[in-house]
Amino acid sequence: MNTRLPRMLALLIILSFAAPLLSGCWDQVEIEDRALVLGLSIDKIPAEQASQKDQVTHIRDDHLPSEMISVTAQIAVPGRVPLGPGTGGGGTGDGNTSPVWVVSVEGISLDDAMNNLQQQIADPRYLVHLRVIIISEEVARDSLQELNDYLRRNPEIRRRTWLLVAEGRASDFMDVNPPLQRVPTLYILSMMEKSVASGKFPRDYIGPFWSADSKWGQSPYLPYVALRNKDNILIKGLAYFSGGIMVGKTDPIEIGAFMAMQGMDPGGYSTLLHIQELGIVMTKTNERFTRTRSYIKDGKPHLSYEIFLEGDLDEHYDSSNPIDSPGKLHTIERNFEQQIQTVLKGLVKQTQRDHSDIFGMGEMIRSHHPAYWKEHIHSKDDWESLYSSVGVDIRLTLHIRRVGLKEK
Repeated sequence: MNTRLPRMLALLIILSFAAPLLSGCWDQVEIEDRALVLGLSIDKIPAEQASQKDQVTHIRDDHLPSEMISVTAQIAVPGRVPLGPGTGGGGTGDGNTSPVWVVSVEGISLDDAMNNLQQQIADPRYLVHLRVIIISEEVARDSLQELNDYLRRNPEIRRRTWLLVAEGRASDFMDVNPPLQRVPTLYILSMMEKSVASGKFPRDYIGPFWSADSKWGQSPYLPYVALRNKDNILIKGLAYFSGGIMVGKTDPIEIGAFMAMQGMDPGGYSTLLHIQELGIVMTKTNERFTRTRSYIKDGKPHLSYEIFLEGDLDEHYDSSNPIDSPGKLHTIERNFEQQIQTVLKGLVKQTQRDHSDIFGMGEMIRSHHPAYWKEHIHSKDDWESLYSSVGVDIRLTLHIRRVGLKEK
């Protein structure tokens, strides 16, 4: 008996300490009881609509800014989001079959709008599955400081979320009806991911955007998208920033030029050329390689880019003048190099004029010439001002490996 009593006492002590650990998921929330936000769009609202805002987070309108934002959220409907290939595009037109619920709210800031959103839905909102955020160009050209501050502080936001700049109203992208996907947000996500895989766009999630925005020697950029025929989404270029605001955008073909300067693989852009001796031809870039050097010349930073491309000859429009010799291929390569070099130099000058170093040239100067950097650069504004006077040399070489097969 004397030996059994201490053992029972020890067992009771162990069980008393283990009891809190054996209570299970006491704070669990079923997925059906969560409002899972898949996508967000943010637009500005004219000042005359300020009187229509919902007073959820404030008491009076005194000393509040007159400008507001409109936030449209795509919320997944439990049991309706397809887990695999569906049988056609259900879209968002029928309220009984739509896999998402689209809710629009207004607010002074994004935090204010999200509180207004919670006031209109029964279940607690969750942003852990938020994959796409679309902002209008008007919002991007104002300031993203408040938006970035809210998103970076929120632990539910993934760094692999896509942040896009829209031509026109961003809320229109929440109502698209793509035939290939029943959920508009998942269609946009798939489009961006496949563009990266096929070499059509850099892997520029919201995480790299914040990283570039924090660096003194680099300016951030975002995808610039447009809506076509209500259902088609076009990647229209790069929206680049300076001083925290959008200052310009590129053409679609300049996305390929930017990726060539950065040496990003795989290649995926086709280029239509007019060559005087051969007519119109089309080439496709498959691989890119870039060698970059930096040095200080006459007290100013100078960089040189050697870009090597490998591609195919996709098409030749003049059948009366066949491309049947190495000399004609060499002519195509030299013409391609001259015309694309012009595009590359034009893109660099455009970003220099707008003081937006999306190429990260400042980071190269900082890492390779630290003494010069410490002497001249004391803030990000210093580099963005100096970037306009940086010398850039570009040399481009194309090698056509394949011309395809043609039956004679």
